[in-house]
Amino acid sequence: MRVLDLFEYLRRWNAAQTHTQIAAQLAIPKSSLTQLLKTLVNRGYLEYDPASKGYFLGPAVVSLGQRSAETRDLVSVAEAVLADAARATSETCALNVLKGDVSEVMATASGTHRLHYTMRIGDVAPLYATSGGKALLAHLPEEMRRDYLARVTFEKVTPRTIDSVAALEAELAEVARTGIAFVVEEFTPGIVGMARPVLSRSGFPLAAVNIALPVARYDAALKRRCLNALEDAVAMIRERAHLG
Repeated sequence: MRVLDLFEYLRRWNAAQTHTQIAAQLAIPKSSLTQLLKTLVNRGYLEYDPASKGYFLGPAVVSLGQRSAETRDLVSVAEAVLADAARATSETCALNVLKGDVSEVMATASGTHRLHYTMRIGDVAPLYATSGGKALLAHLPEEMRRDYLARVTFEKVTPRTIDSVAALEAELAEVARTGIAFVVEEFTPGIVGMARPVLSRSGFPLAAVNIALPVARYDAALKRRCLNALEDAVAMIRERAHLG
Protein backbone atom coordinates (compact mmCIF):
# COMPACT_ATOMS: atom_id res chain seq x y z
CA MET A 1 0.00 0.00 0.00
CA ARG A 2 2.84 2.38 0.82
CA VAL A 3 4.44 1.82 -2.59
CA LEU A 4 1.16 2.46 -4.41
CA ASP A 5 0.43 5.52 -2.29
CA LEU A 6 3.92 6.82 -3.03
CA PHE A 7 3.58 6.31 -6.79
CA GLU A 8 0.20 8.05 -6.85
CA TYR A 9 1.50 10.93 -4.71
CA LEU A 10 4.50 11.55 -6.97
CA ARG A 11 2.34 11.26 -10.08
CA ARG A 12 -0.09 13.87 -8.77
CA TRP A 13 2.67 16.37 -8.00
CA ASN A 14 4.66 15.56 -11.17
CA ALA A 15 7.72 17.04 -9.46
CA ALA A 16 10.46 15.84 -7.13
CA GLN A 17 9.41 15.51 -3.48
CA THR A 18 11.81 15.34 -0.54
CA HIS A 19 12.03 12.62 2.08
CA THR A 20 10.47 14.98 4.63
CA GLN A 21 7.59 15.93 2.32
CA ILE A 22 6.80 12.32 1.49
CA ALA A 23 6.93 11.20 5.12
CA ALA A 24 4.60 14.00 6.19
CA GLN A 25 2.09 13.63 3.37
CA LEU A 26 1.86 9.83 3.49
CA ALA A 27 2.34 9.40 7.25
CA ILE A 28 5.17 6.93 6.79
CA PRO A 29 7.78 6.71 9.59
CA LYS A 30 11.04 8.22 8.34
CA SER A 31 13.05 5.10 9.21
CA SER A 32 10.72 2.87 7.16
CA LEU A 33 10.58 5.39 4.32
CA THR A 34 14.37 5.55 4.01
CA GLN A 35 14.68 1.85 3.18
CA LEU A 36 11.62 1.92 0.92
CA LEU A 37 13.01 4.82 -1.13
CA LYS A 38 16.43 3.19 -1.35
CA THR A 39 14.94 -0.05 -2.67
CA LEU A 40 12.77 1.72 -5.26
CA VAL A 41 15.71 3.82 -6.48
CA ASN A 42 17.89 0.72 -6.81
CA ARG A 43 15.17 -1.00 -8.85
CA GLY A 44 14.66 2.02 -11.11
CA TYR A 45 11.12 2.82 -9.97
CA LEU A 46 12.26 6.12 -8.46
CA GLU A 47 15.06 8.55 -9.23
CA TYR A 48 16.83 10.86 -6.77
CA ASP A 49 17.86 14.43 -7.57
CA PRO A 50 20.82 15.44 -5.34
CA ALA A 51 20.32 19.14 -6.11
CA SER A 52 16.76 19.30 -4.77
CA LYS A 53 17.11 16.22 -2.54
CA GLY A 54 13.86 15.08 -4.09
CA TYR A 55 12.49 11.82 -5.47
CA PHE A 56 10.45 11.37 -8.64
CA LEU A 57 9.11 8.48 -10.70
CA GLY A 58 11.82 6.55 -12.52
CA PRO A 59 12.17 4.74 -15.85
CA ALA A 60 10.93 1.39 -14.56
CA VAL A 61 7.47 2.89 -13.94
CA VAL A 62 7.46 4.39 -17.41
CA SER A 63 8.52 1.04 -18.86
CA LEU A 64 5.56 -0.71 -17.22
CA GLY A 65 3.17 1.78 -18.79
CA GLN A 66 4.82 1.51 -22.18
CA ARG A 67 4.62 -2.29 -22.11
CA SER A 68 0.90 -2.17 -21.41
CA ALA A 69 0.35 0.39 -24.15
CA GLU A 70 2.43 -1.60 -26.64
CA THR A 71 0.38 -4.73 -25.97
CA ARG A 72 -2.90 -2.85 -26.49
CA ASP A 73 -1.54 -1.37 -29.72
CA LEU A 74 -0.50 -4.79 -30.99
CA VAL A 75 -3.88 -6.32 -30.29
CA SER A 76 -5.70 -3.41 -31.94
CA VAL A 77 -3.76 -3.78 -35.19
CA ALA A 78 -3.37 -7.56 -35.17
CA GLU A 79 -6.90 -8.60 -36.09
CA ALA A 80 -6.82 -7.22 -39.63
CA VAL A 81 -3.26 -8.46 -40.17
CA LEU A 82 -4.14 -11.95 -38.96
CA ALA A 83 -7.19 -11.99 -41.24
CA ASP A 84 -4.90 -11.22 -44.19
CA ALA A 85 -2.52 -14.01 -43.18
CA ALA A 86 -5.41 -16.45 -42.80
CA ARG A 87 -6.65 -15.57 -46.28
CA ALA A 88 -3.16 -15.95 -47.76
CA THR A 89 -2.64 -19.39 -46.23
CA SER A 90 -6.20 -20.62 -45.59
CA GLU A 91 -4.89 -21.61 -42.14
CA THR A 92 -5.58 -20.39 -38.59
CA CYS A 93 -3.38 -17.58 -37.27
CA ALA A 94 -3.04 -16.02 -33.82
CA LEU A 95 -1.24 -13.35 -31.81
CA ASN A 96 0.23 -14.68 -28.56
CA VAL A 97 1.71 -12.76 -25.62
CA LEU A 98 3.77 -13.78 -22.62
CA LYS A 99 1.75 -14.30 -19.44
CA GLY A 100 3.98 -15.68 -16.71
CA ASP A 101 5.03 -19.19 -17.71
CA VAL A 102 2.41 -19.53 -20.46
CA SER A 103 1.50 -17.85 -23.71
CA GLU A 104 -1.98 -16.39 -24.13
CA VAL A 105 -3.92 -15.90 -27.36
CA MET A 106 -4.90 -12.24 -27.68
CA ALA A 107 -6.25 -12.19 -31.25
CA THR A 108 -7.01 -14.86 -33.83
CA ALA A 109 -8.28 -15.51 -37.36
CA SER A 110 -9.60 -18.92 -38.38
CA GLY A 111 -8.60 -20.87 -41.47
CA THR A 112 -10.99 -21.42 -44.35
CA HIS A 113 -10.64 -25.19 -44.74
CA ARG A 114 -13.33 -27.43 -43.29
CA LEU A 115 -10.62 -29.12 -41.28
CA HIS A 116 -8.80 -26.40 -39.38
CA TYR A 117 -7.36 -25.80 -35.94
CA THR A 118 -9.24 -23.42 -33.67
CA MET A 119 -7.46 -20.96 -31.38
CA ARG A 120 -9.64 -18.85 -29.12
CA ILE A 121 -8.90 -15.55 -27.42
CA GLY A 122 -7.81 -16.32 -23.86
CA ASP A 123 -6.42 -19.78 -24.63
CA VAL A 124 -3.16 -20.44 -22.77
CA ALA A 125 -0.42 -23.01 -23.30
CA PRO A 126 3.01 -23.85 -21.86
CA LEU A 127 5.79 -21.83 -23.44
CA TYR A 128 7.88 -24.95 -24.13
CA ALA A 129 5.13 -26.77 -26.06
CA THR A 130 3.95 -24.29 -28.70
CA SER A 131 5.55 -22.41 -31.56
CA GLY A 132 4.39 -19.04 -30.23
CA GLY A 133 5.71 -19.86 -26.77
CA LYS A 134 9.10 -20.92 -28.12
CA ALA A 135 9.34 -17.77 -30.25
CA LEU A 136 8.75 -15.70 -27.11
CA LEU A 137 11.15 -17.73 -24.95
CA ALA A 138 14.00 -17.64 -27.47
CA HIS A 139 13.98 -13.84 -27.58
CA LEU A 140 13.58 -13.08 -23.87
CA PRO A 141 16.46 -11.32 -22.15
CA GLU A 142 18.98 -13.92 -20.98
CA GLU A 143 18.22 -13.34 -17.30
CA MET A 144 14.50 -13.98 -17.80
CA ARG A 145 15.15 -17.07 -19.94
CA ARG A 146 17.59 -18.52 -17.36
CA ASP A 147 15.06 -17.91 -14.60
CA TYR A 148 12.36 -19.75 -16.57
CA LEU A 149 14.63 -22.69 -17.43
CA ALA A 150 15.72 -23.04 -13.78
CA ARG A 151 12.17 -23.67 -12.57
CA VAL A 152 10.22 -25.07 -15.51
CA THR A 153 8.42 -28.37 -14.96
CA PHE A 154 7.70 -30.26 -18.15
CA GLU A 155 4.35 -31.91 -18.68
CA LYS A 156 4.21 -34.52 -21.41
CA VAL A 157 1.13 -33.03 -23.11
CA THR A 158 1.62 -35.39 -26.08
CA PRO A 159 4.20 -38.12 -26.74
CA ARG A 160 6.19 -35.56 -28.76
CA THR A 161 6.27 -32.77 -26.16
CA ILE A 162 9.80 -31.64 -25.38
CA ASP A 163 10.76 -32.80 -21.89
CA SER A 164 14.24 -31.61 -20.93
CA VAL A 165 16.00 -28.31 -20.39
CA ALA A 166 18.92 -29.38 -22.57
CA ALA A 167 16.68 -30.18 -25.52
CA LEU A 168 14.72 -26.95 -25.05
CA GLU A 169 17.88 -24.83 -24.82
CA ALA A 170 19.21 -26.33 -28.04
CA GLU A 171 15.93 -25.63 -29.81
CA LEU A 172 15.71 -22.08 -28.48
CA ALA A 173 19.21 -21.35 -29.76
CA GLU A 174 18.07 -22.34 -33.24
CA VAL A 175 14.90 -20.26 -32.93
CA ALA A 176 16.99 -17.25 -31.89
CA ARG A 177 19.27 -17.79 -34.88
CA THR A 178 16.53 -18.17 -37.50
CA GLY A 179 13.72 -16.14 -35.97
CA ILE A 180 11.28 -19.02 -36.59
CA ALA A 181 9.87 -21.54 -34.11
CA PHE A 182 8.30 -24.86 -35.07
CA VAL A 183 6.34 -27.55 -33.25
CA VAL A 184 5.00 -30.81 -34.64
CA GLU A 185 2.28 -32.41 -32.49
CA GLU A 186 3.92 -31.17 -29.28
CA PHE A 187 0.80 -29.55 -27.82
CA THR A 188 -2.03 -30.96 -29.93
CA PRO A 189 -1.88 -34.31 -31.76
CA GLY A 190 -2.13 -33.87 -35.52
CA ILE A 191 -1.21 -30.16 -35.49
CA VAL A 192 1.88 -28.35 -36.79
CA GLY A 193 2.69 -24.85 -35.60
CA MET A 194 5.17 -22.18 -36.69
CA ALA A 195 5.73 -18.70 -35.30
CA ARG A 196 7.76 -15.50 -35.48
CA PRO A 197 8.25 -12.98 -32.65
CA VAL A 198 7.12 -9.36 -32.71
CA LEU A 199 10.02 -7.48 -31.11
CA SER A 200 10.05 -4.07 -29.49
CA ARG A 201 12.59 -1.46 -30.51
CA SER A 202 14.85 -2.77 -27.76
CA GLY A 203 14.46 -6.37 -28.92
CA PHE A 204 12.01 -7.57 -26.25
CA PRO A 205 9.43 -10.10 -27.53
CA LEU A 206 6.14 -8.25 -27.18
CA ALA A 207 4.19 -11.01 -28.91
CA ALA A 208 4.45 -13.86 -31.38
CA VAL A 209 2.41 -14.52 -34.51
CA ASN A 210 1.78 -18.20 -35.18
CA ILE A 211 0.04 -20.35 -37.75
CA ALA A 212 -1.41 -23.76 -36.83
CA LEU A 213 -2.50 -26.39 -39.34
CA PRO A 214 -3.20 -30.12 -39.61
CA VAL A 215 -0.21 -32.41 -40.22
CA ALA A 216 -2.19 -34.08 -43.02
CA ARG A 217 -2.04 -30.86 -45.07
CA TYR A 218 1.55 -29.90 -44.24
CA ASP A 219 4.01 -30.03 -47.14
CA ALA A 220 6.93 -28.00 -48.46
CA ALA A 221 4.78 -25.66 -50.55
CA LEU A 222 2.41 -24.87 -47.68
CA LYS A 223 5.34 -24.42 -45.32
CA ARG A 224 6.85 -21.77 -47.62
CA ARG A 225 3.51 -20.00 -47.98
CA CYS A 226 3.00 -19.93 -44.22
CA LEU A 227 6.52 -18.68 -43.52
CA ASN A 228 6.09 -15.89 -46.07
CA ALA A 229 2.74 -14.97 -44.50
CA LEU A 230 4.32 -14.88 -41.03
CA GLU A 231 7.10 -12.62 -42.23
CA ASP A 232 4.61 -10.26 -43.86
CA ALA A 233 2.33 -10.28 -40.80
CA VAL A 234 5.10 -9.43 -38.35
CA ALA A 235 6.38 -6.64 -40.60
CA MET A 236 2.89 -5.20 -40.96
CA ILE A 237 2.18 -5.34 -37.22
CA ARG A 238 5.49 -3.63 -36.44
CA GLU A 239 4.76 -0.93 -39.02
CA ARG A 240 1.20 -0.27 -37.84
CA ALA A 241 2.22 -0.34 -34.17
CA HIS A 242 5.12 2.03 -34.94
CA LEU A 243 7.78 -0.39 -33.72
CA GLY A 244 10.05 -0.14 -36.73
